[in-house]
Amino acid sequence: MAVTETPPAPLSLPAHDDPQLAAVLDGELPHELSYAFGGPYHLLLPERFDANAAAFRTVLDETGTAGHIHYAKKANKAAVWIERCAATGLGVDVASAPELREALGHGVRGEHIVVTGPAKADALLRPAVLQGCLITVDSPDELDRVIALGHGSRPARLLLRGLPPAQPHSRFGFDRTELAAALARCREAADAVRMEGFSFHLSGYAVQPRADLAGQLVALCRRARALGLAADRISIGGGFAVDYLARADWDRFTGLDAEERARLFHAGRSFPSFYPYHSPTSGASALRAVLAATPRGERAPLSALLRDAGVALLLEPGRALLDRAGCTVFRVQGVKSREYGIVTVDGTSLSLSEQWFNSEFLPDPVLVPRTPVAGPTRPFAACVGGASCLESDMLSWRKVPLPARPAIGDLLVYPNTAGYQMDSNESPFHDLPLPPKIVLDHDGRRRRWRLDRHTPL
Repeated sequence: MAVTETPPAPLSLPAHDDPQLAAVLDGELPHELSYAFGGPYHLLLPERFDANAAAFRTVLDETGTAGHIHYAKKANKAAVWIERCAATGLGVDVASAPELREALGHGVRGEHIVVTGPAKADALLRPAVLQGCLITVDSPDELDRVIALGHGSRPARLLLRGLPPAQPHSRFGFDRTELAAALARCREAADAVRMEGFSFHLSGYAVQPRADLAGQLVALCRRARALGLAADRISIGGGFAVDYLARADWDRFTGLDAEERARLFHAGRSFPSFYPYHSPTSGASALRAVLAATPRGERAPLSALLRDAGVALLLEPGRALLDRAGCTVFRVQGVKSREYGIVTVDGTSLSLSEQWFNSEFLPDPVLVPRTPVAGPTRPFAACVGGASCLESDMLSWRKVPLPARPAIGDLLVYPNTAGYQMDSNESPFHDLPLPPKIVLDHDGRRRRWRLDRHTPL
């Protein structure tokens, strides 16, 4: 006689407590908005964005580091973040002509815009030069085009993007030989360009490699100055992690072997990797750690090297500025019970973009009942699928331990989705409209909502 294996207990991965979000979800507003818009939606909290930016600025001030913060616009398409950048003096990192137009159109000054990305189109480079944006040049042929544009208008402001030695197969940036030739080319271009320094982008979130490479760029600035170039700033990009989960919960999850972990997911699904959902050094604290680290071969911390060399530090955080600045709300449309539940919601996984990276957004969704629950409830473990015809359309492959069996009309709220989750690969699949983005403003007495200006009507 075969023995039926007892399914493993579901593993809870709750997001950090967020009293501000809890207060919003405790009222009628989430259900009213679900009814009004007839589908899923994203809630945006702009004061959180402001607070995160202020934390980065505080680190720069307290460490005596000259620098500027540029919001990486690709992290979320909403207009409200660019509005806040313009209002508070933050810069913006753009990588397309539409992103540049949006930043300028919302009042961000050209000199506060960094233009990144490879092999940029002339439709992006031309207005970037004319508006005085800082262009991160990625290749020799792009440098030639930027110089030509600088000859025809105003001097082109640029950084040269270096190829990190630890990522020799990256398709981005100049290698050492190309970089030496690029410096000579900038010197020859004379007044057509202002070569302001260097940049890099590193994968991952490790502190020491960022400090090491930043130290190398400071040395490059000194060499470039010897050639008569300005070279007074470096950009270390982003890579400031967000801490979504408590360490104990994350350790329990990562401590499972592959077989144990697969049993926690619908259909035994496995993933090659996950975002590091717990990070003890995150956000502005990660910047502080980078500045406090001593680059390899140096005797002083990075902050001191920058000061001594008169080099400013440019940052391009995206996810870290959006930490706890939004959530995504779905309505429950159906529930099946097998050995675990299968919940279907009124949207698709295209509005929760982690599957784009062949991975899963792990923080538990929050169940918000349509009506108060009377009496005791029993936990209900369930995966969460989208309202499409695709088996792969899963918002949560993991069997999430919900506090009760959801009812049709209840809401599932995915927390902390503003950074790279909401709209990186949204699509009107099945002719379903894209979820609207709803801004929650706070006037000091109460919250008021409005549609984000980037939301199509």
